[in-house]
Amino acid sequence: MQLTGAEGGGGGMLPAFQWTTFDLANQLAGDWQAIGAAAATAQFDSFPRTPVLSWEARDVAHIYRGRVRAEQVRERLPWLYELYRGGFLELANEACAEDVTPASDDRYGLVLNVQRGTEMRFECHIDSNPLTGLLFCTDHPAGAGGELVFGRDPSAAGLAAIDRDCSVIRSHLGYLIFFDGRYHPHYTRPLTSTTDMRVVAVMNYYTKSCPESTRPKELNRHLFGND
Repeated sequence: MQLTGAEGGGGGMLPAFQWTTFDLANQLAGDWQAIGAAAATAQFDSFPRTPVLSWEARDVAHIYRGRVRAEQVRERLPWLYELYRGGFLELANEACAEDVTPASDDRYGLVLNVQRGTEMRFECHIDSNPLTGLLFCTDHPAGAGGELVFGRDPSAAGLAAIDRDCSVIRSHLGYLIFFDGRYHPHYTRPLTSTTDMRVVAVMNYYTKSCPESTRPKELNRHLFGND
């Protein structure tokens, strides 16, 4: 296992945006096909912008994208769910100064985000949880799109504003990254090929200073219709 770190510049009084990377490509070499099969069952739709956390421009009401819900991930990829609560949790604790815990509510602890073709991207938003884990399940070289883009200016709203001063992370197959996305708006760029697909496993983690109880109630009502 190889541990790497990276850092981008910060804006205002906030610390510089940082992320920690673990290279798990070889350890999970036999698992990408199973993840791809699960991603092929994703629900693709124009999803409404997320309440409280959306940092989209005012004229953007929906974002076209794909997702595999948490209960489907747990059913189809139980070993990935166990890693979220086991091996990945250990790495999360290495990446964070505080003790880290997984979500107790399985509805949002671990999901798959899926992009297919050139018309999809992921919403510009901030996170409510103090530590997010992303496992890149597909590889996208320079020029292929699908980059994860973080605005260094915490007040930047919309893609154009974020792109003016940003940190950019390309999707590398097998890279697991951890970051605090509460203060830096971020989004994922569209792919550049109509036949390409981007898959990332998204994990929510919490800490003592920012426990799961701080998750906004509006999020669950938006996603699940109840708290």
